[in-house]
Amino acid sequence: MTSSSKTRVVVGVSGASGAVYAVRVLEALRELGVETHLVASRAAALTLSQELDLSPADLAARADVTYRVGEVGAAIASGSFRTLGMIIAPCSVRTMSEIATGVTSSLLTRAADVTLKERRPLVLMVRETPLHLGHLRTMTALAEMGATIAPPLPAFYAKPRSIEQMVDQSVGRALDLLGLDWSATRRWGGLDGEA
Repeated sequence: MTSSSKTRVVVGVSGASGAVYAVRVLEALRELGVETHLVASRAAALTLSQELDLSPADLAARADVTYRVGEVGAAIASGSFRTLGMIIAPCSVRTMSEIATGVTSSLLTRAADVTLKERRPLVLMVRETPLHLGHLRTMTALAEMGATIAPPLPAFYAKPRSIEQMVDQSVGRALDLLGLDWSATRRWGGLDGEA
């Protein structure tokens, strides 16, 4: 991206459990001064309501630009719209599977497909366990295509004292994959504690 270009990240939200990751990704990107382009699946609205008592409007208020999931003519559906990449937080197995096949049925998965074809970072915070062989094969296919599978797992070396700190650590590590350094991310300094 040129110095005159805006620093943009596409944020996708699927209906998997973990709506808090979407909220914190958007908040972190705002703190970093990164323009966010949000697209959420219909199931994401249910998860937001169930897990956080938030509405789609509450989530949209945290983004700079919001698109409807059926808005296939949106800017983020084109590779000519330049971004740093895309993060899907959380990413359901259904969303992951659509991206892997290239048969995309919504703006969420089309934007991810565009991210891959343009060789930009695509970070998938996949939320599912346990994983069967089909899930693992899909993840392998996506990794071979250039996506990064980054399940939000706690990093106990950071000595988290709350769920919020565990969420922030996972979000910070996902943002690292886009080349963004968020201050809430705790870094490993070695066994002696020095960086």
